[in-house]
Amino acid sequence: MAASKDNQGVYSISVTARMVGMEQHNLRQYESRGLLEPDRTSGGTRLYSDRDVAVLRRIGELLAEGLNLAGVRLVLQLEARNRQLRRQMDRLKDQT
Repeated sequence: MAASKDNQGVYSISVTARMVGMEQHNLRQYESRGLLEPDRTSGGTRLYSDRDVAVLRRIGELLAEGLNLAGVRLVLQLEARNRQLRRQMDRLKDQT
């Protein structure tokens, strides 16, 4: 199955950092904290997808609201779980 354009890493760390208005070291830190997982080339270069860019923008919003990285992780996890439950509800509705 082909990767979705949203999920395929295409942007270098420098381009991504400029796109989201963050420093490259912040992107590395967020990865080390498990907040996102960019693709890697065979040589180990990070490649960020459109979805990664969206997550980084959400991280920026949450940090601006005063959350620390532990709080950001929890919010991202809860939002992901909420999306999953909504998809399950939609599938159940379609079955009835």
